[in-house]
Amino acid sequence: MKKDDAIFNVLRDYIKKSKKIRFEGDGYGEAWEKEAEKRGLSNNRTTPIALRAQVSKKTKALYKELEVMNETEIEARHEIELEEYAMRIQIEGRILGDIARNHVIPTSIRYQNILIKNVTGLKAIYGEEYTRHAKEQLEIIESISAHIASINSNVNAMIEARKVANKIEDDAEKKAIAYCDDVKPYFEEIRYHCDKLELLVDDELWPLTKYREMLFTK
Repeated sequence: MKKDDAIFNVLRDYIKKSKKIRFEGDGYGEAWEKEAEKRGLSNNRTTPIALRAQVSKKTKALYKELEVMNETEIEARHEIELEEYAMRIQIEGRILGDIARNHVIPTSIRYQNILIKNVTGLKAIYGEEYTRHAKEQLEIIESISAHIASINSNVNAMIEARKVANKIEDDAEKKAIAYCDDVKPYFEEIRYHCDKLELLVDDELWPLTKYREMLFTK
């Protein structure tokens, strides 16, 4: 048999055998959730829940059979990974809050003040008709204010959620879940408004490297 034909036959066999576990769609989308349920497969959406597999009866039995770890060691390792996860989310939250409040917001206010000064100048020139000439600037000023307010309120809410999570001391999994479900969701909200301000603020004022700049920065 020719080499290409032999390879094709082997691949065809693998494709047939792997059909039950293959999924050609979006593994992060709703389609996979339905397909996983249909196939009877687990679909752990968060890290703290996924880590439970480490302390399942099957896992413990396997490690015990292979003499890799005893139950105490398995439980200890699981707790350490949960604590590490919570710590990572805590650090990411602190850094995100710092960047948002000490870099994004001050820069946005600086640019907003430039626009306000420009609008004030237009008012001095055109009088009551200034709104017609400064319509776009006024809209940008309002947008910046709205995004700044949203960032600040979400950072405050994130900090409060973090304080609540930090009070959980006797249950590593419960603390990790609190960070996952109550703290981490604020990341996306804060990030959304920061990204919007990135598009509004003057490029020369923006202190952080933008995505499009990363593509060409050496």
